[in-house]
Amino acid sequence: MFTGIVTAVGRVTRVERASGKETAGNRPPGGEDGTGGIRLTIRAPYRGLRRGESIAVSGVCLTVERVVSGGFTVRVVETTLERTLFGAYRRGRRVNLERALRAGDRLGGHFVQGHVDGVGVVERVERRGDALLCDVRVPPAVRRVAIPLGSIAVDGVSLTINALPGPETVQVSLVPHTVRHTTLGALRAGDAVHLEADVLGKYVQALCRSPA
Repeated sequence: MFTGIVTAVGRVTRVERASGKETAGNRPPGGEDGTGGIRLTIRAPYRGLRRGESIAVSGVCLTVERVVSGGFTVRVVETTLERTLFGAYRRGRRVNLERALRAGDRLGGHFVQGHVDGVGVVERVERRGDALLCDVRVPPAVRRVAIPLGSIAVDGVSLTINALPGPETVQVSLVPHTVRHTTLGALRAGDAVHLEADVLGKYVQALCRSPA
């Protein structure tokens, strides 16, 4: 479980097939021998990382496979590749990072599971005062549980939904701190992002659909 409050921006330093052969980022084929998927090495400033702990990488909950000097490695399996953007990641890619929530921590954002519901596409970025307004085209499953002033996670960042400009669109507002301390400040029209809808909204929707 996470909060969507990014605590560091890391950088991908190596992308390799899970079998060990380095790749430029193309999605490798799966296999019954368990060698499908890719392995990412990420440079990060964290101290005290442990093998097996969960960490959100651009909003996706992944398991630390190895702790290396100045960072860590994670394995991205085929099922995760199918619903995320990791297959297109290259060396040098900047990523939002958050370590798992501990009992007793402040909950500054909202409950984020690190389970991506889909990929969205930025349609427009407009500066308004000291904020950036971003219109994002989202999948139907995300749009159905989106409400004004509700929560959404974009590339792992907890954001408040500013408005719903269209039937497929969610608008979020990026404050100066978010622009400076996450990867979202570099978003441009056409960029793809990971999306996670508010887990509370998803549960309410599922309960309303359940038979009496």
